[in-house]
Parts: sequence; structure tokens; C-alpha cells
Amino acid sequence: MSRRRAPLAVLTTVVVTAATLTASTAAHAATTTFTPTADTYVDNAATGTNYGTSGQLGVDNSSIKRTFLRFAVSGISGAVSNAKLRIHTDDVAGAESPNGGTFRSMTNVSWSETGVTWNNQPAVDGSTLGSLGSVVRNAWYEIDVTSYVTGNGTFSIGVTSSSSDGADYDSRESGATTAPQLVVTSGTTEPPGDPVWVGAGDIADSGSGDSATAALLDNIQGTVWTTGDNVYPDGTASQFASYYEPTWGRHKARTRPSPGNHDYHTTGATGYYNYFGAQAGPSGRGYYSYDLGNWHIVSLNSNISMSAGSAQEQWLRQDLAASTKPCTAAYWHHPLFTSGSNHAPSTATRPLFQALYDANADLVLFGHNHHYERFAPQNPNGGLDTARGIRTFVAGMGGAGAYSFGTIKPNSEARNTGTRGVLKLTLHSNSFDWQFVPEAGKTYTDSGTTNCH
Repeated sequence: MSRRRAPLAVLTTVVVTAATLTASTAAHAATTTFTPTADTYVDNAATGTNYGTSGQLGVDNSSIKRTFLRFAVSGISGAVSNAKLRIHTDDVAGAESPNGGTFRSMTNVSWSETGVTWNNQPAVDGSTLGSLGSVVRNAWYEIDVTSYVTGNGTFSIGVTSSSSDGADYDSRESGATTAPQLVVTSGTTEPPGDPVWVGAGDIADSGSGDSATAALLDNIQGTVWTTGDNVYPDGTASQFASYYEPTWGRHKARTRPSPGNHDYHTTGATGYYNYFGAQAGPSGRGYYSYDLGNWHIVSLNSNISMSAGSAQEQWLRQDLAASTKPCTAAYWHHPLFTSGSNHAPSTATRPLFQALYDANADLVLFGHNHHYERFAPQNPNGGLDTARGIRTFVAGMGGAGAYSFGTIKPNSEARNTGTRGVLKLTLHSNSFDWQFVPEAGKTYTDSGTTNCH
């Protein structure tokens, strides 16, 4: 098949806003990422020195260092529902700290990046927005600044530290991949009623399957998820632009993805992380969580270590323990349970499933095998468990060529291959409905309801 090219108007669109969506999705939130128009720091050990061109931003209490950031927010329509400041610690010895600093708003928004020194620094005089505890080197951290960034305008944020072992962050001069970010979400976050959560995995290539499933999303409101292998064959920036962007890309503003092995054909999955930005969680990590209604949802990365005690597994257990939501769902690429003939069950994912089972999670979604399969609630060893078991779905029917089934595994309740589609989940306060929505011209459907534990 010939290589499909994205229309020029799509390729030159940096952020998908509500105005570019179809009428059925225009009410959804748009997420825009801004980099600073200015950032610098001052140091009382060098009172007349300006650090505006430095690649580093320091916060410390000995000597005293204070950081200043300024953002110009424009093009936002609708009320701001969420704003987060994202900062990245420098990848050098000493950048880490037991105290990442206190972040405050500032009334002065006209200070000069190349003119500020300790002697003429602007006052850090506004309300406290948040603070960071211990920070390590070469990592992303987030501060919720929704109370301050309420719409278009210019915003200054000052960062101070009470620790004599301060932290060092990357400035905008460090380059686009590590510069500070202000991520602003505006518009209606969810349509009326219980949240709709819809998606699939194994999506975009040079064929037309992803066009068929993207057309389904045009008429389904809600948050979009992906179970990996977002673009074939290698997850490059060019393939995201040429294949994914013209189809599922028009729903990017409401998408919370997870990565697959084909996304990692590009070293470090940089095409994936650069394309989705903050919506894929902290850059380069590949696992994160968010809430929808009464549900806590976790996107995980089955392309890195998942063993018991690994950084991801420990983070997952801590994240689940901190959740106050009554229902829990998770998703990742490689399936623990599958009857597919192309890819066998991935037993390496079992520690993640075990952590979810221990936390009484309710729902897990997979991809990797290019078909649809629904399993009854199971324990981590694949045993039927109607009391505490987790219902799972293989949802790899997002657009790529279909795979066949092999030996049907125990507790497999429904299966289909050859029909592309999306899995629509309606998240009620203590249950969920599922519905397989087939591509135009196909008739396979599957639907039902499961209560939360």
C-alpha cells in the first residue's frame, strides 16, 4: 500500500484545540503546553551577576538561590480546568535535593530575563502554589498551579528553598526536551453524565484501518485511551505525523496513551513521548495515573521492568494506596491473559496485575494481539475469581492488520478477529458498562456490565 501523508493543515497544527474537533467532540477539554518566555535565577553569593542565559535554574538556602519563571498564556478558550507547572531536574551530580522548593505566584510579570540580579530581583510575593519534597536528578516533577493560571495572560512563578542542599532544574536554554512546561487544560473536561472512557490499541499504519476507528471516535464523547503500538512500524516522529496524526490525532487533546513495543522501536520511544507530551505522563517514564469520576485509572508501561520491587511496581503500589476512588482500572500493552496465536501471554506483567489485585482493582485493558477478547474476572494466576477477580479485555483492534486465535484460554468469554473497532466503557459510580463498537459495515458487538468490588 502507498504511504499515506497527513494534510498540511494537520502537520502544522502544534496543539489540537476544541475548534479543530468535530461537532460531537467540541465540548471536550483541550490541553496546551507552553514553555517559558523567560526564566532565570539569582544568587546572593554573586549579587551583581545575571544568569538569564544559563541552562540551569537553582534553588538553595546556602548560598541563597531563587528561581523565576514567566509564561505567556494565549489561545485558551473556555474555563481552565487544570494547569500544571512541569520542571525537570538537571542530569548532573548535585542536582538532587531533599527539598525541591516552594513555588509561589508573583505580582511582577515584567522582569527582564537578562537583567535580573540579586540586587534588583522581583519580589516573590504571591500565594503559595505548592512545594516539592525530595527530588532526584534527571526527573520530571509537577506542581498544580490551577488556582493561579485561570486563563490567558502573563504569569510569573518564584521558587525558593529552605534547604542548604538545594536543587538544580533545567532552564528553557537547556532545550525543548527538558525546558520547563506549563500545561493548561481548558474547556469541558467531561460531557454530562457518567464518564465515557473509550479506545483501542495497535492503531496506525499506512493502511486505512485507523481511519475507520478514528471515525468511530468522532461520534463518541469521553476520554480516549490507547493500549500501545500507537503507530507502525517503528514509532518514529515521521510515522506519528504521517499515520497517527491524520486519524486518531484529531482526538489527541483528549487522549491518555500507553506505549507499545513498536513505539519503542525508536530508541527510548522518543517519537511517542515527543508526540503526546505531558499527556503521556512524565517524559520517558511511561506510567502515570489520573481520575475520572469515581474511578482511579493507571496507565502502565510493559516495555520496561515490571518485576516485584522495580521502580514501576513500587510506584504502582504507592499510587494505588493513595487513591480514594472506589473503582480502579489500568491498561498497558502486553497481555497477561490472551488466546492469541501471534503473541503468548506476557507473564512478566504479572507483578503489575498482582499489585492491582491486591488493591481490589476492577478492570485491566491490554493490546498487542490485533483482535478483541473478553475474559471473566480472574486472579493473577488466571483462576476464575468472582469475588475479587479483575475483568480483562484484549483491545488490539484499533486499525492494524488482524491476528488469529490459537488455543482458547480458560475464562475467555468473547472473541472476535477481523472486525476493527473501539471498546467503549461507561464508568458509573460503582460499576462499568462495556460495549464493542465495530467499524462501519461490520456487525460484531459485545456488551455487558460489571460491578466494582
